Amino acid sequence: MGRITSFADLIGKIKDKASQSKAAFVSSNTRSKTLSFHLSVLRATTHDPSTPPGNRHLAVLLSAGTGSRATAASAVESIMDRLHTTGDACVALKSLIIVHHIVKHGRFILQDQLSVFPASGGRNYLKLSGFRDEKSPLMWELSSWVRWYALYLEHLLSTSRIMGFFISSTSSTIHKDEYEEMVSSLTNSDLLREMDALVGLLEESCKIPDLPFSGGKSLADKITHLVGEDYVSSINELYTRLNEFKERSNSLSFGDTVELVCALKRLESCKERLSKICCGNWKRGWIDGFWGLVLEVKGILGNLEDTTNYGQIEKSIVGFGMREKRYESARFTDRLVIGYGDAVRFSSGRFSNVDRFSVPAGFF
Repeated sequence: MGRITSFADLIGKIKDKASQSKAAFVSSNTRSKTLSFHLSVLRATTHDPSTPPGNRHLAVLLSAGTGSRATAASAVESIMDRLHTTGDACVALKSLIIVHHIVKHGRFILQDQLSVFPASGGRNYLKLSGFRDEKSPLMWELSSWVRWYALYLEHLLSTSRIMGFFISSTSSTIHKDEYEEMVSSLTNSDLLREMDALVGLLEESCKIPDLPFSGGKSLADKITHLVGEDYVSSINELYTRLNEFKERSNSLSFGDTVELVCALKRLESCKERLSKICCGNWKRGWIDGFWGLVLEVKGILGNLEDTTNYGQIEKSIVGFGMREKRYESARFTDRLVIGYGDAVRFSSGRFSNVDRFSVPAGFF
């Protein structure tokens, strides 16, 4: 626990102690799994701004994915109730970090409960655009992180729904050949829709607030690390789709070409800001390969001037503007994850010449 620096910190520690003691007493007498998860949530989401959720408590919550659907639902309910009933910025940020961990490391049954909670009506979203904690200058600064992080996770969930799987999830078991076949089966409009969602997610990550001046650096660093991993996963997905567009470049319609060029321009506008999210020289060297592909695809489209009038494409982008964001709320009425077999399929032999962007071993 961090050092007590103000009366508000003291009150927060007293609240943590009281709520955890009460939950521990009730849980020991009832042996309820729901109360056990509730206790783990309380211990992982203390009012202390100096510590992110502990790995031990995160592991307990992720273990809900090994049980029944009811067990997973009770764990998610405990997390969401904590998120939506607190007025403390530290508690809210830690609750959102837990949600992010479920997206990344949770098993499907747990991820699925997150995507559909609750079954009908009620609070089935992370949107906290009006969140304000005015107890101290630090809480005021962290409130901006809560508002941004909740919106970012909404984008992550919405993008995952469009893609058909959870972005950057470590539980994915799809093989390379099956994945490439799935991408090759998509229509141009489907590929553009997925690219629009992925680029939109990267645009949202670029809005990450500056590090808090008054403290809370460990929380901000934890969130930045998680978002940085999402960035790597997103460009990996974009790489595969850009390679597919490279193969289809000669058959793209004028409208599809305009949309693709527009998406590439939006993507390039994120490059500088994104470089600050994902640090490390060797990682940046790997990511440079992706940005090289972006330039290559732009060059291919530029070389189509004789057949598609690239000058008209550039003019059309001005009128076309940025496509209207069609991010849906995380208030999902359907299952977030769909099967790859649901994609439209058509014959393609191109992937014998296309290598998927390879993530370095041990990257995550």
